[in-house]
Amino acid sequence: MEGVLTGFAVIATVIAIGYLVGRIGLLGPEGPAVLSRVSFFVATPALLFETVSRADVATVFSSALLVTLISTTVVAAVFVAVAMLWWRRSAPEATIGALAASYVNAGNIGIPIAVYVLGDAALVAPVLMFQVVVMAPLAFAVLESSAARYSSAAREPSAARERRSVVRAAVRPLLNPITVACGLGVLVSVVGWSPPEPVMRPVDLVAAMAVPAALLAYGLSLRGAPPPGSGDTAWDVRLAVVLKTLVHPAVAYLVARFGLGLSAPLVLACTVTTALPTAQNVFVYAVRYGRGVVLARDAILLSTVTAVPVLIAVALLAG
Repeated sequence: MEGVLTGFAVIATVIAIGYLVGRIGLLGPEGPAVLSRVSFFVATPALLFETVSRADVATVFSSALLVTLISTTVVAAVFVAVAMLWWRRSAPEATIGALAASYVNAGNIGIPIAVYVLGDAALVAPVLMFQVVVMAPLAFAVLESSAARYSSAAREPSAARERRSVVRAAVRPLLNPITVACGLGVLVSVVGWSPPEPVMRPVDLVAAMAVPAALLAYGLSLRGAPPPGSGDTAWDVRLAVVLKTLVHPAVAYLVARFGLGLSAPLVLACTVTTALPTAQNVFVYAVRYGRGVVLARDAILLSTVTAVPVLIAVALLAG
């Protein structure tokens, strides 16, 4: 339980600092957007390259990865189905909502919880790798495709627009800095090359800025915001939070224990890692593409609050 409280205390403190900075107007109205862009284009790619390049491939490609894939796909698909078929949300809005319902905070909350509750930080590696190598590029493909269609709609004839949209939809996600960083990290990890220290030290220095920048940007965005879970996105937020904090770990538990018959420690690890709250990266992605910002912000806050008793209960029940 100590790890649960430690992880949440750290994240809450940095968010509170961002909120106070916003209250005094230190960074101006563009502060959240600027910090989010720095995190998205500079710091997060460095962090992901650093993390993925040093990951143990054998640890990542374990049975826990299959549990992550199945459980994440289930909750993301449920959100997309409800949002698009019932509520008639657009593809970008549904994409951000699906991330809010399934993209866990495996970094600044997941690692300390894995250390103190599970006894091994490497147990979050399958979740982290799946998110940065598979989930994020797929989400970017949808968001980039939508952005390309929107930006070209007013400038080109329909035939030319369609051709260019197809090309941009295929190419732009591959040029995304996060996708490029993950691809390079996987390549370095697979070939077993260790970059020299003079190369990695600047990367490490910039990578250390990724989480604080995202948390500060999130804290800044809370200034003057209406109560979470209100407004036009109220039902989207509620669905995302329920899926994230309850359905996601429940599906992971069922798949790990009854579907794959994993050992008790691995079942606990899969359940705990999927019960983590929505990652702040989802807010950074939403700000970057200008879609689902309120949904991402509210889902992160509410899932973080509701995940505390869930994780404590899981840790206590597991002894």
